[in-house]
Amino acid sequence: MPKSPAVPAALPTPADPAELSAEDAKLVILARGARSRVAAVEGAAVRDQDGRTYAAASVALPSLTLTALQLAVASAVAAGASRLEAAVVVTEASTLDGAGHAAVRDLSADAPVHVAAPDGTVLGTVVE
Repeated sequence: MPKSPAVPAALPTPADPAELSAEDAKLVILARGARSRVAAVEGAAVRDQDGRTYAAASVALPSLTLTALQLAVASAVAAGASRLEAAVVVTEASTLDGAGHAAVRDLSADAPVHVAAPDGTVLGTVVE
């Protein structure tokens, strides 16, 4: 899949884990559920400006490939979200994928993106 110019060249590496609020901890649960429901590579969840949450799993079809975070952001936008408060990705990777990061930044320059392991342990948070 060709990289979009909006995708950062270097993948963001999560900083030290932050203490999660109850609302952000809920996003971890939703992302883990989305991932495990379909045995996907990754799961994600986002919270919009009204507190609504959207969860998604990665999609890998012959004609369509989306990261879980891209799909969660797309679901939020399709439901009318104009800003994100926070996002979570549950993955086995140690870095946040560039396409998902760019999708979050399209709606919010400062929303924290928490990266968690499949067991729910928060590995770190990307804030830039």
